[in-house]
Amino acid sequence: MACLYYAEDDGAIAGAVKEYLEDEGIQTVLFSSISSIRKAMESSRPDMVLTDWILPDGNGDELCSWIRSRWPKLPVILITVRGETEDIVKGFRRGADDYLTKPFALPVLHSRVLALLRRADGWKEREITCDSLVLNTEKMTVTVRQEPVSLSRAEYEILKLLMMNKGRTITRELLLERIWDSSGSYVNDNTLTVAMKRLREKLGHPACLKTVRSFGYRMEDTL
Repeated sequence: MACLYYAEDDGAIAGAVKEYLEDEGIQTVLFSSISSIRKAMESSRPDMVLTDWILPDGNGDELCSWIRSRWPKLPVILITVRGETEDIVKGFRRGADDYLTKPFALPVLHSRVLALLRRADGWKEREITCDSLVLNTEKMTVTVRQEPVSLSRAEYEILKLLMMNKGRTITRELLLERIWDSSGSYVNDNTLTVAMKRLREKLGHPACLKTVRSFGYRMEDTL
């Protein structure tokens, strides 16, 4: 299920959008200010952001600019009562991918959300997330709360296998087979225990990396 963050201080509009999109299978998390949505995004990145233009602590175009400086391809839709060409152009220049003018029809919003999510599919497949962890399979990089983490080959491969199977328990035997045996190297069970200990330490002991006692490990979103 896609996850969408929506910054809107009008409770009635926010509630109606959330109800409609979730009925269509899109998880929608509401925020009433720029500061609250920014705080949430620093630990967990959504698949898309909707933002109203006017918020209690700033303007939506400022949020667009902040998002674009950190996640260049994260889809953003700007929602505004402003229909002037100058304002629309300003929103696009700040990083919005699309815009809607209030009042808007919920089916139209849904269609535009789906269109942007489809366009972003390739990017999403290259980046796998779990809470504040982001693994980029194309660049072979890992970040925690946007800070880069240096991993050994084995540590990276362990994390990649777990994150690509998020929500499923991966047995210790499978990890040993995939990470070490595939290279023709024989290792004992203690090698995996040591590697997992180092991986947890480097990642800051994330809550989303869980041990299934006497069986294996799993990645699971906790935020």
